[in-house]
Amino acid sequence: MKALSDDRQTIPSSFRKWLGTLGPSLITAALVLGPGSITLTSKIGSLYGYSLFWALVLSVLFMLVFTAMSARIGMASDRSLLALIRAKWGKTASVLIGIGAFLVTASFQSGNAIGSGLAIADLTGTSTVLWIVLTTVIGMSLLFTKNFYVVLEKLMLAMVALMIAAFLLTLIMVKPSIGGILSGLVPVVPDGSILLVIGLVGTTFSIVGAFYQSYLVREKGLTKADRKHGIRESFSGIIILGLISSMIMISAAAVLLPQGTTIVSAGDMGKALEPVFGSWANDVFLLGLFGASFSSLTGNATIGGVMLAEALDLGSKLSDRSVRVCIMLVMAIGALVSLIFGSAPLEMIVLAQAVTVIIVPVIGIAMFAVANDKAVMGELKNKAASNILAAIGIAVLFVLAANNIRTIFFS
Repeated sequence: MKALSDDRQTIPSSFRKWLGTLGPSLITAALVLGPGSITLTSKIGSLYGYSLFWALVLSVLFMLVFTAMSARIGMASDRSLLALIRAKWGKTASVLIGIGAFLVTASFQSGNAIGSGLAIADLTGTSTVLWIVLTTVIGMSLLFTKNFYVVLEKLMLAMVALMIAAFLLTLIMVKPSIGGILSGLVPVVPDGSILLVIGLVGTTFSIVGAFYQSYLVREKGLTKADRKHGIRESFSGIIILGLISSMIMISAAAVLLPQGTTIVSAGDMGKALEPVFGSWANDVFLLGLFGASFSSLTGNATIGGVMLAEALDLGSKLSDRSVRVCIMLVMAIGALVSLIFGSAPLEMIVLAQAVTVIIVPVIGIAMFAVANDKAVMGELKNKAASNILAAIGIAVLFVLAANNIRTIFFS
């Protein structure tokens, strides 16, 4: 009886410990899984079934590699990643990366604001404009809580749990084809799907999100002494990201493709949940969309604000007042753009793409170089397997950059 009692005490304790260290990677996962990711995975599943599942798996693999690399950097040094870059290559490099990350996040923040407002507006039958303003104000108000990081962590956990529950129940009910899913691991590119593949990789393999993992690890207070479970749990959050994205794609493939449903609105995506929730499917999906949008609204703004603040030597901790002001600035930009234009205007999208062409590969190379610096990393330095996968990931970033160049200048 004593052994059984010990087991009952150990299991919950281990689970609590796991949840306690999961925070940083869970926040990274939640901010990556925004309305754009949900739309893309739903659309791909509804159009091409399981055939592009391999692209999602590869994207998650690269995200795992760079998130773990960033987590190790955060645990290995008492300086931030931008500070390490500044020490290694000078102030210009750190300013370029910091302001570049701010511009990218600010340019796409309007999509998160619209997604958050639209979801609640559809649920309540009220004005989208009203909810864009209110959700942005709520996001800003979180910055004034006693411990913003803890609030952010709990918020992301709740949002992720909501999405997992909804789509897991759907998968259990529709019983998707296991053979079809396995066949989707074989790389093929169906006619007309290349832009969706590029979009899927670009939204899932977020190098800016991976970069910020090192900051979240430092906010959490993890050090070299926590390296074993810290690195392990950095995988957990991204695996959860992959599972949610997979469940959305597979649900769309199993439900929407046979129906011939074309994704035009959030209501169309919500039909994937009808086998479980029936007439409530759209409402449940809108709650999930709100969770994804609002978590990205706060998380994306946090990345942009922290990067801008540190680039301007204003601090890098979430407790710094100047950092919170910069985060609010990103939220305000997103809300204003969505209210004035309805969505990000073409000029802002082009600007974001142009900045991404330069910044994203540079960030990848900078992280790779720091993670291989023995003086900084010590025993947390990259291993051979990580270097091989990271090198392939950087090559993918250059391919995405080349596609952006073609889109901006030759389309």
